[in-house]
Amino acid sequence: MKALVIGATGSTGKFLVEELLKDNDYSSVVTFVRKPSGKEHPKLTEHIVNFDDIESFKDQINGGVLFSCLGTTLKAAGSKEKQWKIDFDIPAAFAVAAKQNGVKSFVLVSSYGASATSSVFYSKMKGKLEDYIAELNFEQYIIFRPGPLVREDTDRLGEKISVKLFNFLNSIGILTKFKPLETQLLAQKLVKAPKILPAGKKIIELKEIFKF
Repeated sequence: MKALVIGATGSTGKFLVEELLKDNDYSSVVTFVRKPSGKEHPKLTEHIVNFDDIESFKDQINGGVLFSCLGTTLKAAGSKEKQWKIDFDIPAAFAVAAKQNGVKSFVLVSSYGASATSSVFYSKMKGKLEDYIAELNFEQYIIFRPGPLVREDTDRLGEKISVKLFNFLNSIGILTKFKPLETQLLAQKLVKAPKILPAGKKIIELKEIFKF
């Protein structure tokens, strides 16, 4: 199976690529990145692209399954408009191209609480993306909704504090449904999902990810 990845250099994406390269069920791995990662592997093809011009390379978006780990924070993006472009517009455009090119499966990293009707900007954005891709009717559509992520060497102070807080609360039996999830473990679950789940739409909530 040929795997396509967007968000391949992010905290989850980099582990996803590693897991895909190790897995014999995936014959090749194709990533779309803004700049060279420096990574080399016989199974890996890395396309350096301009995400503002997907039309120029949309023919390359073909394979068996497309994994989307693309996302950013409001602080890093600089504005809600720029965050929307990264978290919604780009994955949505890739999804359209993938569907047109016959890709059968789409695996999306969304977020806990994602809902198109949410009053929270981030949750609403993620929910709308989930719904948009669902309307494309991929043969297999898998949505992961993780909560707090434990990122390797994160420089996000708020994230460090929230993970420590949730770990403490979890240790005394409080808010266990918000158990922090290591990005490497999430990547392993992502790789496994399209191989074992049936056709159709499947949402994997935070509490299910650890058991999956």
